[in-house]
Amino acid sequence: MNLSSVCVYCGSSDLVAQPFKDSARGVGVEIAKRGLRLVYGGGHVGLMGIVADAALAEGGLVTGIIPEHIRGNEVEHRGLTELHIVPDMHTRKRMMVDHSDAFIILPGGFGTLDETFEIITWKKLKLHNDPIFILNQNGYWDDMISLIGRTISAGFSQPADAELFEVFPKVEDMFAALDKQMAPVQKITGRM
Repeated sequence: MNLSSVCVYCGSSDLVAQPFKDSARGVGVEIAKRGLRLVYGGGHVGLMGIVADAALAEGGLVTGIIPEHIRGNEVEHRGLTELHIVPDMHTRKRMMVDHSDAFIILPGGFGTLDETFEIITWKKLKLHNDPIFILNQNGYWDDMISLIGRTISAGFSQPADAELFEVFPKVEDMFAALDKQMAPVQKITGRM
């Protein structure tokens, strides 16, 4: 697979435990080290800001996409390679998908849950066929994964739907799986 950019969905809260912040930093570093562009929600707060800052510090390219109406809440990141300010959440989510070749889901809240179920649903509906990786750090997503299993066992989802995404307990395991799906790409460095 010719993979050049990775979208990361994650939380915007600063009130989370340090291990979640450390993993977000690790994800940003690993994306940049592979010469991949990070695509994310454009904020400078929470795990969003950490993953972006880590990728930038490693010399990576970072594209942020943030809606006008939440720029104040999520405090747009002004040091990115490129920042798109869009009119609404629907435009943001569509652009994030259009600019990405793979998706990584880190711990987060309602927004991350929304993005997670949407990107899995879009894959089920064949609107994309890109890999989706869920970082289930310290069992954070156990209940969501159990809920998905319940939809399958109750007949609302198909058994094959469990294969629409992959779940990993550690950052390094997730990137080992990502590496297996990557075709060799020329490393991108610097800013545009």
